[in-house]
Amino acid sequence: MNDNRLETAVSPYLRLHADNPVDWREWGPEAFAEARERDVPVLVSVGYATCHWCHVMARESFSDPAIGELLRRDFVAVKVDREERPDVDASLMASASAFTQQLGWPLTAFTTPEGRVFFAGTYYPPSPVGQVGSFRQVLAAVLDAWEERRHEVDANAGAIATAIRQGAEADAAARGGGTGDGVDPRLPSVDAIRAVTAQLVSAEDTTYGGFGGAPKFPSAPLLEFLADVGADGDEVARALLDRSLQAIRSTELTDADGGVFRYATKRDWSVPHYERMLYDNAGLLAVAGAEQARGIADFLRDTLRRPDGAFVAAQDSESTIDGRRVEGEWYRLPLAERGRFDPPPLDDQVLTGWNGLAVRGLAVAGARHGDPEMVALARDAADAVLAAHVRDGHVVVRSSTSHGTSSAPPTVEDVGLLAEGLLELALVTGEVGYAETARSLVDDGLAGSFGVDPVLQAAGTATGEQPQTALRSGTVALASAAATLAALTGDDALRTAAASLVADRARTGTDRLLGHADALGVALSVQRPSREVVVVSADADDPMRAAARDARRPGTVIATVTPEQARAWAGAGFSLFDGRDGSAPAAYVCHDHVCALPARSDEELVDQLR
Repeated sequence: MNDNRLETAVSPYLRLHADNPVDWREWGPEAFAEARERDVPVLVSVGYATCHWCHVMARESFSDPAIGELLRRDFVAVKVDREERPDVDASLMASASAFTQQLGWPLTAFTTPEGRVFFAGTYYPPSPVGQVGSFRQVLAAVLDAWEERRHEVDANAGAIATAIRQGAEADAAARGGGTGDGVDPRLPSVDAIRAVTAQLVSAEDTTYGGFGGAPKFPSAPLLEFLADVGADGDEVARALLDRSLQAIRSTELTDADGGVFRYATKRDWSVPHYERMLYDNAGLLAVAGAEQARGIADFLRDTLRRPDGAFVAAQDSESTIDGRRVEGEWYRLPLAERGRFDPPPLDDQVLTGWNGLAVRGLAVAGARHGDPEMVALARDAADAVLAAHVRDGHVVVRSSTSHGTSSAPPTVEDVGLLAEGLLELALVTGEVGYAETARSLVDDGLAGSFGVDPVLQAAGTATGEQPQTALRSGTVALASAAATLAALTGDDALRTAAASLVADRARTGTDRLLGHADALGVALSVQRPSREVVVVSADADDPMRAAARDARRPGTVIATVTPEQARAWAGAGFSLFDGRDGSAPAAYVCHDHVCALPARSDEELVDQLR
């Protein structure tokens, strides 16, 4: 029998498993209390709605009544959506790394009733394949260890939990550092940061573009680091970025409708893994050229956008064609023929942080390429998320779907990415309300006001945010937003906080770039001289606005406002705008709020920006 406990879940991934013969539970204290009462291990299966191999394991194993009966009798089975619960996923991934370096999803973890992992892996097939045992064999081995070598199980689980706790405590101690003068001694030097480009040059695939061999990922944070260093004057980094973007744009990794797939399975960027994630596409928007950015924006608008303007998380790799569930076949059809079949389903979660990333990407690209529709898409997404997920300037919801609002707590990813996106939108549109909300979010983020999951807290395995290679870090985004606010308000404490947030991540990144590239970009920015550019003009087509857009580089903040908007910014406490409300168009180039005489034409502005 199946109690169908997931039928009313908010998560689309959990609902996909509602009809399994497995007696799934959602993550929470109740599931672990039952495991303690029955003295059985807990199977935690982590995935997400558009994960192909999650679908495969569901069809092969979790749809098998015999496996369902085995799990019901000897385990407590828990399903976790890693998009809904990144805190749980990060903790389990950290523990799983003790057993395998081939981490990914589905993640299959076995824990004690206290929530401590004692064995873990990823996808397990229904029959043995090479050195990989079948899922039934794994279950049998886990049960044997649980029943016959319990002292070893408990000792191993305790050792892993201790290592995770010590690592989290060291991270927390490092985040508390800083000198109070805006320059954190742990920050790698500008020269050390720029020298990282040489690592990327040596890792470049000079035949097919990108870095390394197969599989090939778009790695938006890494490309944005190249953009930052290129804008800082490194022509080698700029050229490497252009070649990498060209490889992504001109190969199978980019679909005919402009959307970018999660990765390619071959070195030449062929045979994509066909799922399409909001975060990959949103991240690329911040660095893409005009044509590529327009294609990505079209994909977001036409495929991932909800009627209220918010963006859903992803589109699946699989679709149903001629009654068969197949991977990738719909994407291989010409665009004109796709309409004859149902498209791959969407992961319809609206995630606060991922929407913040999309708002940022659309606002940056819209300003850089003079595309007002991108800015409008950014505004609509921001307004939708603010209406549904933010209350009185605080993020109160991480995830929602048409089925309701998730009880999952907001994370630093939600606060940091949304704050950074709102600030970019405010600077592009001149609408101070977005900046005021961002300021409140940054205050929350710097205060560290995030709840800890009770199961992870009791187990001592809460890790905090972990470095990621595909998605901009919420901690890094929070630092970036704090640095931007420092430029807008003159509050040097915010710049000091930004430096402290990224110092250790950036220092690690000089040797291990993957997972830390975004921190290096912010570390470069906070060490460059602060430069603020304000264009005050009621004319949306004023040439000075375009001239200012071309001045983006690390350490520079650019705002375009009307005189009325300038007064609103000043009235809201953003001191950079004090006295900048004259009726005649003017542009101000300032260094730490000390400004040159106002420029009255784009030629004068360009001269001051040199």
